[in-house]
Amino acid sequence: MMRAAVVLTLCFLCATAAFGQLAATTVSGATLSSTFQVAQHSEQAAPQAMAQEHSLLGTSTITTAHGEMPLSDVPLPPVHVTPLGDIARMQKAEHAKDKKANIVWEN
Repeated sequence: MMRAAVVLTLCFLCATAAFGQLAATTVSGATLSSTFQVAQHSEQAAPQAMAQEHSLLGTSTITTAHGEMPLSDVPLPPVHVTPLGDIARMQKAEHAKDKKANIVWEN
């Protein structure tokens, strides 16, 4: 019985919402359709000649100094990475040294 009341209430609310949307479009539908105008772009797809190319840099020139090298050629210092297995062994050894609980609860 309770499920039927919930379903009936849900159907009533959905029907009310649909009717409200329908009423809103029929009342203001005529005013919206008369005020909307599509913009005219008659030149949008017309064929035309390509523009003359020009430099994006303008009149600037590229200057380099002696001894300059790309960053990829700079030697990096060696990086020592500790393997994950060694880290796990150190954590296990530290955990074994930790203070243990004196009381063990068993339920």
